Amino acid sequence: MGRNILIGIVIIAIILGGTMISSYNNLNVLDEDTNAAWGQVENQLKRRADLIPNLLETVKGYASHEKDVIEGIAEARTNYSNANTPEEYAEAEETFTGAVRNLNLIVERYPDLKANQNFQDLQAELSGTENRIATERMRYNEVVREYNTTIRKFPKNIMANMFGFNSKQYFEISEADAEVPKIEF
Repeated sequence: MGRNILIGIVIIAIILGGTMISSYNNLNVLDEDTNAAWGQVENQLKRRADLIPNLLETVKGYASHEKDVIEGIAEARTNYSNANTPEEYAEAEETFTGAVRNLNLIVERYPDLKANQNFQDLQAELSGTENRIATERMRYNEVVREYNTTIRKFPKNIMANMFGFNSKQYFEISEADAEVPKIEF
């Protein structure tokens, strides 16, 4: 009888150990998924930031006296370069969106600029990048939702607390910045 109890305890310990290992591994996979998704968001934000100097050079030729707008866009690019967290990127996004709105005002003032092929190509690239950023933000937030939900569910919440898996931050932007900047030719 004592031997059967011991065997039962060993079987329960093996099942619990296997469950813990499986839960721990699953949490690590979800954590890496969120990191990878965030990396894609950063990748697209960097792509957009890299397009800005080319766009600025094209605009400078037509609107050299529009110093404030050009400096605003340069500041927005610097904010992206210095951002590290979703919150900091959201703040940089606000600066960038305002700068792009001002740039669009310049474009309206200079009809020759709108007709410049180089400018049109850069605007098209920027527009495509905006779509990619929106897609990657959505994917990142979906992965964060899955991760955060998993670490809050019982019994994985016990494992998450034991091993320091904390909830991830969504990439949220202000309502004003939720709209893609309007680019007109």
